[in-house]
Amino acid sequence: MCSSDLQRDGVRVTAESCPHYLALTAEEIKDGETAAKCSPPIREAGNREQLWDGLRSGVLGMVVSDHSPSTPEMKRPGGDFGPAWGGISSLQLGLPVVWTQARERGFSLTDIARWMAEQPARLAGLARKGEIAPGFDADLCVFAPAGGFFVDPDLLRHRHTLTPYTGQRLTGQVRATMLRGEFVDHDLPRGRLLTGPE
Repeated sequence: MCSSDLQRDGVRVTAESCPHYLALTAEEIKDGETAAKCSPPIREAGNREQLWDGLRSGVLGMVVSDHSPSTPEMKRPGGDFGPAWGGISSLQLGLPVVWTQARERGFSLTDIARWMAEQPARLAGLARKGEIAPGFDADLCVFAPAGGFFVDPDLLRHRHTLTPYTGQRLTGQVRATMLRGEFVDHDLPRGRLLTGPE
């Protein structure tokens, strides 16, 4: 029985994917490209299209980060996939990665907002997050959907910047971020710990 059957029967079950499964394909990963190791592993292009079909039909309701904190040494770049750490460091790139692929398939920014903000906030019980509406926190990003850039690890703000997206051209640029209505200064982190539903 799949998640959509269970959902129709009233069972509270969710299904999700991550940006890397919606963008990368096994056919494109070179020998020793351990930056692309994750669990489950990246599959063939046909599997990637089935995931997009799942988002289109609603079987998959969310796209979540699954950001990996792995050090470059643990990923063993250019080495053996077996002992290399599994996981992909891409939190900063998630929105452009998903948008690049989604727009090619006819999806809108409204779809992206539902998958990456509204549904995850709802699942986590964050009642003031995930929507642009009265009573919700003004957590926003200034996004240029037509802007393009090539992924340069030297420009990433992740602590560890090894990424399988190096050199790829992505569409959509986050120009600024707002947290509860105030622009974020990335050199002065702030926020509050959320320990459960609000």
